[in-house]
Order: sequence, then structure tokens, then C-alpha cells
Amino acid sequence: MSCAICEIRKEKRFCPAVHGRICPQCCGEQREVTLDCPSDCPYLLQAREHEKSRSLQQDQIDPAGLFLQIEVSDQFMYEKEHLLMGLTYALAKAARADRSLHDQDLVAALTALTTSYERRVNSGLHYEQPLTSETQRRVVVEIETMVKEYREAEQTHAGYSSLRDSDVLKALVFLVRLAHGRTSGRPKSRAFVEFLFAQFPEKEPALVAPQEAASRIIVP
Repeated sequence: MSCAICEIRKEKRFCPAVHGRICPQCCGEQREVTLDCPSDCPYLLQAREHEKSRSLQQDQIDPAGLFLQIEVSDQFMYEKEHLLMGLTYALAKAARADRSLHDQDLVAALTALTTSYERRVNSGLHYEQPLTSETQRRVVVEIETMVKEYREAEQTHAGYSSLRDSDVLKALVFLVRLAHGRTSGRPKSRAFVEFLFAQFPEKEPALVAPQEAASRIIVP
């Protein structure tokens, strides 16, 4: 029997994405590129085990997309752990609401929102970076909703909100870099999405308010 994709080489493994048997070469070349691989595919899991984490210094990542001009210190991550957890939860919630979402959708949404906050912090201009994808727009709305709820929680429990736009900007930069570090970079990769799901299982409640946030922090 020949491979269901190339129809040339001999099939050797079952591919749940095409519901047929394919050759190892097509599996390796088309995995998360043209094939929307399910997260429990043994060949996908095996490949991820042997894949080295992508370095943020790799040539295929545009340095401008990492916002290297913005410093995110260890002290900031410690002091704003609750904010980071809340934003990360918002990403997981958005991804869970739309199972068709891929890593590149999260990266695009985060990049657009980070660019908007950078402009806001540097010039005071409130201008939303345009997004053509409705999926990505929903991710941005989920993040913005979390930021609003975080500020409201601070106001309720402390009488004022100390969260600055510059804090949100640094937190978003952290998440952009985290996303780039966790994804395989392939068009249909969901490695970062599944990382988020692992951090926030479905039965775990939302952690938004500072006093309710988990004590752990996610690091790339």
C-alpha cells in the first residue's frame, strides 16, 4: 500500500489527521504544516520529545517581534506574578473557547496588543493594532478583559489600582517571548496552546485577583 499523501512511498504509520496510513517522510515534512495533528498523536509527541526548544536567538524569529528593547527583569516577574498568571490564564481560556486556534494566532494577537501598549506607554496614543482574524481579535478581548478585572480587583481590595500600562506592556512582552519559545514555529503548531492547557486544567478556577492568584510563575 502506498502513502495516502504522496502516493509514492510505502505507508508505514497511521495518521489520525488524514485518517489513513502515510510514510515517515510525509509525516515528518507535513506534521503541523499541512496536517492538523491531534495532540495525542504518538508521532507528534515523539517528535516533540526529541525536538530541542527553539532558541529565541534563532534567525527565523524576527528580533523586532521579541521587543528586545523592553527589559523584563526577574524582579518584575516576582512582583507581578499574579498579573502574569492572570494574563496566561486569559490566553488558556481564549484557546479553550476556540479549539481551532493555533500558536501563530496567539503570537499574532499578543504581538498586536504589545505593539499597541508600547505606543500607549511611549506616546500616550491609544491606537489598536488592526487584526484581520476574528479568532485573534477574541484573544485580544480576553486579555483586555482580564486586565480590566485585575484593576477592578485591586480597586476593591486596596481602594486604588496600582497597575500601570507599562506593567501590562512588560507582562505582554514576557508572554510574547514565552510563546515564541514554546511553539515549534510550524503553521499548525499547538505546542504553546497545549502548554497553556497543562498550566490551567479545565477544572482549575480562574485566577484573576492578586490575592487569588497561584503561587507559581511560568517561565520560558
